[in-house]
Amino acid sequence: MNILVFGATSAIAQAFARLYAPAGGRFFLIARNAERLATIAADLRARGAEQVESATADLADLPLHAGLIAQAKNALGAIDRVLIAHGTLSNQQTCETDAESMIREIGINFLSAASLLTTLANVMQAQRSGSIAVIGSVAGDRGRQSNYVYGSAKAGLGAFVEGLRHRMTRHGVNVTLVKPGFVDTPMTAALAKGGPLWASPEKVAKDIKNAMEGGAAVLYTPWFWRWIMVIIRSVPDAIFRRTRL
Repeated sequence: MNILVFGATSAIAQAFARLYAPAGGRFFLIARNAERLATIAADLRARGAEQVESATADLADLPLHAGLIAQAKNALGAIDRVLIAHGTLSNQQTCETDAESMIREIGINFLSAASLLTTLANVMQAQRSGSIAVIGSVAGDRGRQSNYVYGSAKAGLGAFVEGLRHRMTRHGVNVTLVKPGFVDTPMTAALAKGGPLWASPEKVAKDIKNAMEGGAAVLYTPWFWRWIMVIIRSVPDAIFRRTRL
């Protein structure tokens, strides 16, 4: 199995890669921090990975994307699995008062992923096989005052992925949109944690692997977030505007 991971130093991405290493997975990892990439690569090799190569890059730099994907293709040959896992959890208050911060957050959480997907789709369409998973968020299901900048980026990403999936199905490539709820990772370090709504990166990674292997279109993880968001979306606007969500 040849696996390409963007945002490879994220907790979910690391847990995802570890699921494929014991079977002799071959990896190409991309992230910003070279030291952490080297540590993750060594860990995967120790777990049984046949090959681990990496590239250091800031994925907010869109002109780099085509070259990175070409480098991964050269290293791996056919690309069987792709996980797009990079992103930031926006500071809503900062984005409300600073348009540059807002644009930067939408850039990394939507435009960067859309750019990668555009080039990846052409590569995988040509090989007529493979599966892509993109980490979105339940925050994209309805705009809320507490995180509408982050949520709008993920909503846009959701529409993009839906259209891409429609295009790629006839070419033998599946595209899965992953919608996690609360996940206990360094990205959520500033949030109060605990309780049944929080999941581990390992749980989310296992769900992603299963969804990709099953050809799922959309994955809510853990599963109960699908029904939580059904309830939130069903609240009439006149009532919803009075809430503090």
